[in-house]
Amino acid sequence: MVNIDGLTTETVNEATKHIDEMDALGIVTLINQEDKKVAEAIEKELPKVAMAVDAVAERFKKGGRIIYCGAGTSGRMGTLDAVELTPTYSVSPDRAFGLLAGGEKAMYQAVEGAEDSAQLAVEDLKRVGLTAADCVIGVAASGRTPYTLAAIQYANETGALSVSVTCNGDSQMAAAAQISIAPVVGPEVISGSTRMKAGTAQKMVLNMISTGVMVRVGKVYQNYMVHVQPTNEKLVVRAERMISEITGADRDRAAKALKESKMAVPEAIVMVSSGCSLDRAKEVLDQADGRVREAIELAK
Repeated sequence: MVNIDGLTTETVNEATKHIDEMDALGIVTLINQEDKKVAEAIEKELPKVAMAVDAVAERFKKGGRIIYCGAGTSGRMGTLDAVELTPTYSVSPDRAFGLLAGGEKAMYQAVEGAEDSAQLAVEDLKRVGLTAADCVIGVAASGRTPYTLAAIQYANETGALSVSVTCNGDSQMAAAAQISIAPVVGPEVISGSTRMKAGTAQKMVLNMISTGVMVRVGKVYQNYMVHVQPTNEKLVVRAERMISEITGADRDRAAKALKESKMAVPEAIVMVSSGCSLDRAKEVLDQADGRVREAIELAK
C-alpha cells in the first residue's frame, strides 16, 4: 500500500476549508493568496537551482542532452519545458525532450498505473540511449513517484547528471539525486491537487534551469533570444525588431539583413554590426560557439 502520510503536498490546508462556501471572487482571491507562497519557497532553493544550471550547461556544451522525466502533471511540465526550447533557442528536439510515464498519449490523458512502474522508466531511458554525457531532470511533486525515482537512480548508475525537482523536503528523490531542488509550497488549496502550487513551482524552477542554461551556452545576447526561429509572421516581426534594436539599424535594413541571412537572426546581427558578409558571419559565430557578443568582436 502506498504511504503518503507526512507528505506536505498531501496535507490539508486549514486556510481553505471553507472554499466551498465562497463566491467566485472569494475562491480566486484565496487561490491567489496561496500562489504568492510559491515564489518565496523557490527563493530558498535558488543556490540549488544555480548549481543545476551550471552542471547542466557544462554537459550541454559538450553535446549532452537534457532529458526530463516524470508522470502526470509533473511529467507534462517537463515535456512542455523541453518542447519550448526548439522554437525559442533553436535547440534540436533530440537535444532536449521529455519522457512521460505512459508515453506520448499520457500528455493528453491519464495512463493508469504508469507512474508506479520503475521498470518502465529504465526501459524508456535505455530506449533513448542514456549516456554519462546526459542530464536527467526528474520532476515529481511528492518526491516518491516510482517512475521518476527509478529514472534518477538509473541516471546515477549510467554516470549521467541527476537533478530532482520536488515539493516535499527529505524525499526519496531528493536523497537519490545529485542535485535536489525542493521548494516546499505547503498544502494545496484543494487537498492533494498538486497541479496547483506544486505544478506552478515546478514550472518556475524548470523555466529557471532551462533559461539559465541557454544564457550560459550563448543562446542569449544582451537579454534577447537571438537564436529564435522566425517560423511565423509574429516571429519574423520580432526578429526584425530585435535586429533593429540591437544594431541601431532601421527596420528596413533589419528586414533586409534577415532575408540576406536566410532567416538566421545571429548571422543578421553580426552582419549589420560589423558590415561583414554572411559567410564571414557564419565563420565567426562558429568560432565563438554561437555567442553573438564574441562573434561581433571577432568580425570587427
